[in-house]
Amino acid sequence: MNNKETAQAVFLRYAEQYDTQNILIRHKIEHTFRVAELSERYAKALGMSAEDTDCAWFFGLLHDIGRFEQARRFGTFVDSQSVDHAELGADILFADGLIDRFPAAGLPEDWRAMAEPVIRLHNKLNLPESLDTRTRRFAEILRDADKTDIFRVIASIPFEDRIGSSKASFADEGEASPEVMACVLEHRCVPREIRHSRFEGRISHCCMAFELVFLVSRHTVKEEGWLLSLLAETDAAGKRIWSDRESEQLRVLRNEIEKAWGESL
Repeated sequence: MNNKETAQAVFLRYAEQYDTQNILIRHKIEHTFRVAELSERYAKALGMSAEDTDCAWFFGLLHDIGRFEQARRFGTFVDSQSVDHAELGADILFADGLIDRFPAAGLPEDWRAMAEPVIRLHNKLNLPESLDTRTRRFAEILRDADKTDIFRVIASIPFEDRIGSSKASFADEGEASPEVMACVLEHRCVPREIRHSRFEGRISHCCMAFELVFLVSRHTVKEEGWLLSLLAETDAAGKRIWSDRESEQLRVLRNEIEKAWGESL
């Protein structure tokens, strides 16, 4: 992309319309740039052309544009308590015309046809079978990059700073239900409607490891170590975090991830 700096400036001008003192907004700007960088890295590792690599970066830059309006309207990033942020972002970009503010020089000719479904689908449990092969590849790159950085976000940012006004809707205690653990044993993500406690949220986020498509994504997650932090039973000081039963469930989850990946974490 010939105008990356311009695209970043357009993005920041949009984000700065919102309350940048709000910790949700600050974290989302950081996450956005990280996902753009990871998307570019993954596209390069997959041997994509320079144009397609830039396109992957651009989709990463745009993917969470709906989060800012979500935070303003609802004070939370919990979609189930507010709005589907990917749908909102796609509408802001393509129905409201925000996309026209961004430069497109250096992108492949078909970038716009792919952009809306890639952004709209980045948070969905599964991609539709009807998606064409090329759009699916960009969607998979973005979804892998997003999941990679979500491990960092969950592991390094306090719960209250990530959730906002919806923190009271999650139970502080409680082991994972049989329904949640069934997802672990079946190597799939946990539907949001069956997770109700903070611990089930932890299990759910770790289960994203099952959905990583590319080997480079798995290697990046492993090298960064954030997933291992999420699976830990003790904190940095060696203090026990979870109950015996919860620790046992985390050990099951780690074992299933290693089984699915075919390697140790």
